[in-house]
Amino acid sequence: MLAEIAIRRLGVIEDATLEVDPGLTVVTGETGAGKTMLVTALMLLQGGRADPGLVRHGAAQARVECRVSVARLPAVRALVDEAGGEIEDEAVIVARTLGAAGRSRAHLGGASVPASTLSALGDQLVAVHGQADQLRLRQPSAQKAALDRFAGAAVADMLDRYRPAYRRLADIDRQLEALRLEAGERVRELDLVRLGLDDIAAVAPEVDEDDTLRLEEDKLAHAEALQRAANAARAALAGDDDQPAAPADVLGLLAAARAALDGVRDHDPAVAALADATAAIGYTAADLAGELSGYAHDLDLDPLRLAAVQDRRAVLATLARRYGPTLADVAGWQKQAEARLVELHNATESGTSLAAERKAVLSLLVDLAQHLSGARRQAGFKLAAAVTAELAELAMPHARLSVRVRSAGEGPVEQRLGPDGVDEVELLLAANSGASPRPLGRGASGGELSRVMLGLEVVLSATTRVPTYVFDEVDAGIGGKAAVEVGRRLARLAKHAQVLAVTHLPQVAAFADRHYLVDKSGGGTVTTSDVRALDEGARVRELSRMLAGLEGSATAEAHARELLDLASHER
Repeated sequence: MLAEIAIRRLGVIEDATLEVDPGLTVVTGETGAGKTMLVTALMLLQGGRADPGLVRHGAAQARVECRVSVARLPAVRALVDEAGGEIEDEAVIVARTLGAAGRSRAHLGGASVPASTLSALGDQLVAVHGQADQLRLRQPSAQKAALDRFAGAAVADMLDRYRPAYRRLADIDRQLEALRLEAGERVRELDLVRLGLDDIAAVAPEVDEDDTLRLEEDKLAHAEALQRAANAARAALAGDDDQPAAPADVLGLLAAARAALDGVRDHDPAVAALADATAAIGYTAADLAGELSGYAHDLDLDPLRLAAVQDRRAVLATLARRYGPTLADVAGWQKQAEARLVELHNATESGTSLAAERKAVLSLLVDLAQHLSGARRQAGFKLAAAVTAELAELAMPHARLSVRVRSAGEGPVEQRLGPDGVDEVELLLAANSGASPRPLGRGASGGELSRVMLGLEVVLSATTRVPTYVFDEVDAGIGGKAAVEVGRRLARLAKHAQVLAVTHLPQVAAFADRHYLVDKSGGGTVTTSDVRALDEGARVRELSRMLAGLEGSATAEAHARELLDLASHER
């Protein structure tokens, strides 16, 4: 719970510190003194919008701090740890700084954090109710939220299943719509991919095939010239096959040279070596002549094979133009196309799978929506009875609250599903005996609406986990006996939670365990408000001022003491 609130240069407040104890703490003061700055400070500490206009005139920045006891708040401790903040003596400091130039900074346990972190923290710590909440209470969404909050686990558990399923249904519908819009394009792409794969499969190219065929084509196209050259070279080495070797051919000349050397080789080892070298050259020339003869014999002079090679190269060139520019690129396109073909087939199968899933999710949602409606109707009867009892305690003895739960729209349930089911919830109030129940938005005055909201909060307090409630003049439009009852209800609520109330009613302030006064003074040209705790005598004087509108009235002071005695006895 909150332990201390410090406000610096916020609005008309220059410097104020409030120690907040368990029980009921009230803040009073004249109109315009700055009482609501306390609520504004708490809203800032909850991550609310940082308005530079809140910075006190002439100051560079405003700062609000709150010391929070976290001894029994494990969720808050977890948030502080996650943010990297520190907890000292079972308490954490929450701070918000507003610059007059517009910059805002937030800190949690000494660590700088985004305002959204303070918002998450505030949801765990404080429930703030003001006159704006009375306006929200007129809205069907707020009334449904109040009923669901009262219903507790009976509705919360089903909503925890319903909401993700509803989001999944919306996601499935988006995917199916996208598939529907893409269906024509997908069919066209599928045809093109298949055509390309069929083209490549019909040719079945190999990556290096065109280079091999180009060499073969060149050889076939020049086969006769190659054969003539090989035969001429062979003849130069060994002469013609059908005539004895002539002395002019290489082999004949080598044989003659070898014979001349062999005749004298025994006379000089050097000559013998030259004779052997000449013999070796002769053997090599003879082998070369044989290879040339074999090459010329093996040359393919088949014009049909040449035509086939040229046709094959033309087909490969066509593939390369379409899917290339090289056969390696063609192979890459084929691989990508095969993967894309699988994707396109899967898209069709995905549509079938999504349609089946949609049917299952829709069936679950219909079932949960029907059970939600039943749970809400049951909770509605109980909530109406509980709030009606509270209204009787709040000087509305003949008032009756009823809760109407009905299906939104017409048609099958499947067509009426919404984010929270199919229900519309409306709170109806019959303020007097014999009056017909009317919607809160049309049939309740400001004072009646204040008491309905307070009665709701008292009833809902058992289902709310926040340790602190803040009420900002929710007693507007109330007076007399009703005001006493409001004070009594706030005091009862304070037995189970920490309650802070900004009020202008002495009947409410009398029930406080701790009373703060916001006192305005005009020093020079700048108005300043101080906040100070009141002792028993000061409380009497403040309550008498609130009762009579003036100070020093003996009658008002007597009435004030009477109120304090009544409240003390009640507490």
